[in-house]
Amino acid sequence: MSSSLIIGQYVPGNSIVHRLDPRTKITVIFFFVFIVFFANSVFSYATLTVFALTTVFITRIPIRYIMKGLTPVWFLIVFTFILHLIVTKEGTVLFHIFGFNIYSGALIQGFAISMRFFLLILVTSLLTLTTTPIEITDAIEDMLHPLKKIKFPVHELALMMSISLRFIPTLMQETEKISRAQASRGVDFKTGPLKERIKAVVPLLVPLFVSAFKRAEELAMAMEARGYQGGEGRSKLRELKIEKIDIAVYLLFALAVAIVFYTRN
Repeated sequence: MSSSLIIGQYVPGNSIVHRLDPRTKITVIFFFVFIVFFANSVFSYATLTVFALTTVFITRIPIRYIMKGLTPVWFLIVFTFILHLIVTKEGTVLFHIFGFNIYSGALIQGFAISMRFFLLILVTSLLTLTTTPIEITDAIEDMLHPLKKIKFPVHELALMMSISLRFIPTLMQETEKISRAQASRGVDFKTGPLKERIKAVVPLLVPLFVSAFKRAEELAMAMEARGYQGGEGRSKLRELKIEKIDIAVYLLFALAVAIVFYTRN
């Protein structure tokens, strides 16, 4: 499970995307999520797809690794597409299969929703693949800095989010290890009535929660031993600074957004 999940994983590298200011990556991805929902034509989806795939290519992360990491998502994408084919009754009937009429509107809508889902997962995954948890923490803290005027715990929130992202792969590895240990003891997670399968999950959840709380306690003790007192008075090893390459990325993304809106409908 852990080997096929890229959420929270960081792949070291020296590509242009790796060297970008983390605030640039967060901003572009944030607006990309909104722009995807404005696409409603082949050309607009093609523009977003080219932008996303070009970014993946520039990261120099093996495409096979990324596609394998999206394995748990493929099922949801295919299921969403098939569900729209069955439920949507718009347009003309294209063909008849397994007792269902497949409409042209269902095919278009299923493709659009599935592409949106794929692009969102692909682009948002690039943030953690090319950005360390420390960089994400510094970027979020800097972007939310104005909220400090109203006594909002900006540093604590950013730290909590980065720790959560960091420990997703760890928890997945722990889940896989515990499930294999329980399976070797005769616990069956895949067959039998639904009630029995739900009961079989309990031996998996209990040690997982115990392990998570233990890791949280160890992390808290390690931070306290190193004199962590919050964000006040802390210095940073790497100061965030917008470079020329960041400005170029903003301009290219603005161009992609303009093309998407121009090619709508």
